Amino acid sequence: MTSNRFTGRTALVTGAGSGIGRAIALAFASEGAQVVVTGRRREPLDETVALIEEAGGKALAVTADVTAADEIQIVVDAAVDLPHPSGGGTPIGTLDVAVNNAGVFRGGAPLAELSQTAWREQLDINVTGVFLALQAEIQQMRTQPNGGAIVNIASIFGVHARHPGTAAYAASKAAVSVLTRGAALDHIRDGVRINAVSPGAVDTPMSLLPGETESDRADRTRSTLPLGRVSTTHEVAAAVLYLASDDATSVVGTDLVVDSGATA
Repeated sequence: MTSNRFTGRTALVTGAGSGIGRAIALAFASEGAQVVVTGRRREPLDETVALIEEAGGKALAVTADVTAADEIQIVVDAAVDLPHPSGGGTPIGTLDVAVNNAGVFRGGAPLAELSQTAWREQLDINVTGVFLALQAEIQQMRTQPNGGAIVNIASIFGVHARHPGTAAYAASKAAVSVLTRGAALDHIRDGVRINAVSPGAVDTPMSLLPGETESDRADRTRSTLPLGRVSTTHEVAAAVLYLASDDATSVVGTDLVVDSGATA
């Protein structure tokens, strides 16, 4: 365990079955948090929980669809009802941190050829899913004496950059960035601090071009990214944990870019 910044706190991570979401969940657990992980499929969530428990942490998996308000409310309630680590069966009673990471990419084609299904799915999950999660999380956090912190995962594709074949995805992630700022202003006086992280290319399958291997990607990014490589999921997680921690108590409504210098 590298530090104890989140000992005694509960963190909720959506889309935590793989990639960035899993890395974020593992990072919170490594710093003492009890973590509730959620997503649509049970098996990858159970794998995330197993990894956390193998490392000595505590986690709970709850399946949910972020586009369903009643399901995300169940996840928030599960986080609040987690037993206190001191024992005795008493619930912790708070949701201290939430990370809204769940998202999908359905691009690769020019906008005129994008299906309405792909358009709606990206808006439903990437935007409405964050909106519904924010509502449930804020409504809980503003009842708590110490409030809470929320971090939304946006993307450099949006307000920071555009790329052919990503118009709908970029529109959805730009909405996340603006939604973050608006919610931050609305609720900072409620004790709820809200920020975003915008990753660029990360070491997940999403950053691989069609037919490209990880080795091919490494060769490509040596010359295309200022840093010479993609970011790691651990580096994105570190940015999230900073924004969620007491080290960032005056950081409100920011959109922290983690992109190997791509938009510098």
